[in-house]
Amino acid sequence: MLGIMIALLVTVWVSYMLIKKYKPQAILLLAGITLLLCTAIFGLGTLVPAKQSTGLIWFDVFEAIKGLMSNRLAGLGLTIMSIGGFVRYMEKCGANRALVELSAYPLKLVRSPMLVMMLGYLIGQVVDVFVPSHAGLGLLLMLTMYPILVKAGVSKLTAVAIVATAKFTDIGPISSNAILAAHNAGLDPVTYFIKWQLPVVIPSIIVVGIAHYFVQPWWDRREAQADITTQETPPEEKNTVQAEVPPRIYAILPTLPLILVILFCPLFIKSIKMDLITAMLICTVITMIFEYIRLRQVRLVMDNIMTFFEGMGAQFTAVVSLIICAEVFGMGLVKIGAVDSLIQAAQSAGFGLKSTVLVISVLMVSFSFLMGSGNASFFAFAGLAPKIAANLNVEPVLILLPMEITSGFGRCMSPITAAIVAISNIAGVSSFQVAKRCAIPVSLGLIANIITTYILFL
Repeated sequence: MLGIMIALLVTVWVSYMLIKKYKPQAILLLAGITLLLCTAIFGLGTLVPAKQSTGLIWFDVFEAIKGLMSNRLAGLGLTIMSIGGFVRYMEKCGANRALVELSAYPLKLVRSPMLVMMLGYLIGQVVDVFVPSHAGLGLLLMLTMYPILVKAGVSKLTAVAIVATAKFTDIGPISSNAILAAHNAGLDPVTYFIKWQLPVVIPSIIVVGIAHYFVQPWWDRREAQADITTQETPPEEKNTVQAEVPPRIYAILPTLPLILVILFCPLFIKSIKMDLITAMLICTVITMIFEYIRLRQVRLVMDNIMTFFEGMGAQFTAVVSLIICAEVFGMGLVKIGAVDSLIQAAQSAGFGLKSTVLVISVLMVSFSFLMGSGNASFFAFAGLAPKIAANLNVEPVLILLPMEITSGFGRCMSPITAAIVAISNIAGVSSFQVAKRCAIPVSLGLIANIITTYILFL
């Protein structure tokens, strides 16, 4: 009882500080250390196995953190950092923009505003798999697809809502959330993507698309009657530098790692093994060859490759550090006995797998909405999923899947999400108006997702 009371107080403090927009890494790390220290002070659990003990329980707190950091940096952390480096290199050489430009090209051939809107939505869902950053994808689509949507007669708020929901599902083998979920589930990221993610998100993608078709014109009519105006500053009038778009062949480069890992995954070719890190390194070298053929300047090509390592460092700062600090917090909750107490309480209340999944889904959507981040909410609680699954006698993926997928839904309904704030600013509209436009379609998609999860896996 003492453990769960301490954990509750610390968790409330964490939630308050995160809502106040303090750095989540510092908050989660401090909270985790506090829980581990309380575990040692009150003798509520064992921090490290006897063989790994430093001989002094206070030092064991940091020995436990060191062990967690070593495991994460060598495996999951390196995977995420290599992806971050590759994505940054794709941005530097213009390959990401070439992919979006090529994908958006069919929109120019369509005259019907509603058909253009729906095609734009579908393009966003496809490109989502290859661009793991919500903000990065949003900015790319604002640069390429948004002007086409507006020129076709789609209202600015509708166009921005379509862009904002391009990543309402955080899926694909190169998504940091998906990689963490697959790792904790003991699965290969490609297997997790094909076998688990796709079946539950496809119905949601269809439902959200249909909802956009009916909801956005309704909002347009309603806001026209209410005379709601927005700042009329189109993106092309802003002081922005238009980067040179490389040849169209560059559009294949961001897709190459996904093609390699899917082709050589256990579902298809079993004789050859290919993980994400290897695929990223191979594709980085291929991109360097492309760059040399295009630029014909060895020094420039060599200088540009530094963006790969800068991207790795940026991912450590933004993502890997957050995962480690969140897992220190999660480890503190486990060590102090709070998770066991909650699981026992849920079992006493008659909570089975379906009830647990529903509660987890609602909590993840709520946390993501309040934090404006799907990463922060998922990273904070992903480490607890295997423990919950073990007590329910089910596979960890059955807890991790709804936890990971629903974190993206809450993010796309929050007006403080970084991506929504950024793209709203570019379009000269209110992020609150954009979040409101996304709320109904995304909520219906969430319901479809939960129902699909129940039908297929529970």
